[in-house]
Amino acid sequence: MQNLLRPSPMAAFTAALLFISTIFTTSNAHNITDILSKHPEFSSFNHYLTLTHLALEINSKNTLTVLAVDNAAMHDLTSKNTSILTIKNILSLHVLVDYYDAKKLHQIAKGTSLAATLYQSTGTAGTSGFVNITDLHGGKVGFGAQNGDGTLPATYVKSVEEIPYNISVLQISQILPSASAEAPTSQPSEHNITDIMSKHGCKIFAETLASSRDALTTFSQNLNSGLTVFCPADEAFKAFLPKFKNLTASGKIDLLEFHGVPVYYSKAMLRSSNGVMTTLATDRGSSYHFNVQNDGEEVTLKTKAVTAKIIDTILDEDPVAILTISKVLLPDELFKGKALSPSPAPAPEPAAADAPAADSPQPHKKKGKKKKKTADAPAEDDSDSPADSPDDSADDSADDSNGAVRFNGIFVMVLSLGLGFLML
Repeated sequence: MQNLLRPSPMAAFTAALLFISTIFTTSNAHNITDILSKHPEFSSFNHYLTLTHLALEINSKNTLTVLAVDNAAMHDLTSKNTSILTIKNILSLHVLVDYYDAKKLHQIAKGTSLAATLYQSTGTAGTSGFVNITDLHGGKVGFGAQNGDGTLPATYVKSVEEIPYNISVLQISQILPSASAEAPTSQPSEHNITDIMSKHGCKIFAETLASSRDALTTFSQNLNSGLTVFCPADEAFKAFLPKFKNLTASGKIDLLEFHGVPVYYSKAMLRSSNGVMTTLATDRGSSYHFNVQNDGEEVTLKTKAVTAKIIDTILDEDPVAILTISKVLLPDELFKGKALSPSPAPAPEPAAADAPAADSPQPHKKKGKKKKKTADAPAEDDSDSPADSPDDSADDSADDSNGAVRFNGIFVMVLSLGLGFLML
């Protein structure tokens, strides 16, 4: 009887694999572009989600409902010569930050509900970023922007795709009219990025950028096509100024352009953009890349010499974003092997070098000269921001260690599960 109840080793192994599969499957994000690409009638809606970068924002969030419209409805919008920024505002009104599937639409408490949208989350919509959803008579469901005249111009057509409590894509009959979302939006070229940074804690970096005509021109040329600026906070850049002044003229331009990316990225988008990031300095003939890494809400930018955290958003108006960072980004090409964290090892070297002086004065003289040059580097590094302390490397190691612990914990749990089956 016991043999009949005891699962085979293969069954235990299969159960373990299913457990692992479940863990990794639940962590996978949806992709709105892939979902809509299976439905040609939404190709225009899909195209503009990509063009406005809303697709990246949708993919970075969970518990969403996308109210899609077909190509004919999108033509009514795009044929009016509407600016891309206004189109983004209008389409953001079609992304609800809550989950509604076909069943839930007909089970709304009291028959009506107000749903917040991505347009509401921009901070510029006021109370106009909500959508009224009402279960109408005859099985119909109506949709309308809250700032409308109380009418519900759009109706539910069908469910396109539902991933329960993650994302739901529903088709509605037309674009939701909204006077607020349709209002003209200022063009990014009208913004003075150095003036904006100066007023929001990045004055020293802004003034340094403004004094470099070549670097400022490169930033300005990307204002309309897409630009993300990572501006070091005043305290960090002030501490770095002595090193900046020692760079060559081209090195100064490279370092400034290293703080710009020729693509628009909001902080929300960066939270789903782990990997190598191309910068404005990349076009100057070298690699000049840094790595983006994120852990929950925290986003870090890494080179071999420094790890900087994104600490604030100054401006977020597609296609331009300005984000404050905790440290100056140090390109590997300019600071290769020169991590600014002062190492305790070089400190005792001059004393150790004095010991053999009597036996070999000539070699000691050469060594002393070389060691003096080496010892100067940490002294210079002490002028950097206090954030450039050895704690950075410790933090990075801790992050890696925590990741290993989390993975090992899963492995041990799976192994225990398998052994448990075998021992039954």
